[in-house]
Amino acid sequence: MIDWIKKMWHIYTMEYYAAIKNDEFISFVGTWMKLETIILSKLSQEQKTKHRIFSLIGGN
Repeated sequence: MIDWIKKMWHIYTMEYYAAIKNDEFISFVGTWMKLETIILSKLSQEQKTKHRIFSLIGGN
């Protein structure tokens, strides 16, 4: 999971610099925000899954 995030972060960081060079910063902001939403969603889902596993193990 962490490797996936690092890879996506690198890709979007490179696109960010390219967008600044081409004065496309405004259109890139939307893409950046989507990436942040996807990453937070994935991390949130991973935490929920871990919580459910611990609940099953603990008998709660």
